Amino acid sequence: QVQLVESGGGLVQAGGSLRLSCAASGRTFISYAMAWFRQAPQKEREFVAAISPTGANTAAADSVKGRFTISRDNAKNTVYLQMNSLKPEDTAVYYCAARALSISYRSGEYPYWGQGTQVTVSS
Repeated sequence: QVQLVESGGGLVQAGGSLRLSCAASGRTFISYAMAWFRQAPQKEREFVAAISPTGANTAAADSVKGRFTISRDNAKNTVYLQMNSLKPEDTAVYYCAARALSISYRSGEYPYWGQGTQVTVSS
């Protein structure tokens, strides 16, 4: 079992930056691949970025490549999403998710989810 708690969301102007954090409970954090998904109003939840258990491998959606960076600190049981050059279309609730071992792009393959944190980018 893994419990996830996101933080760091807020309101920012277009072009600005935010860093999201996701703190995980449990002593097996290093066993889990971690991911960020987002969901805008009236839209389906979409993949944003993911990172392997050791941090050696990462993946990101085309829409955020070059702007968002996922990282993790296994000593702190925390995964981060650094978001730069934010755009109004990045506005969404951002969710942290965990699954055993390998990265997946599919939300249905992540059994553990946080409660979400709102990111609003004004134009």
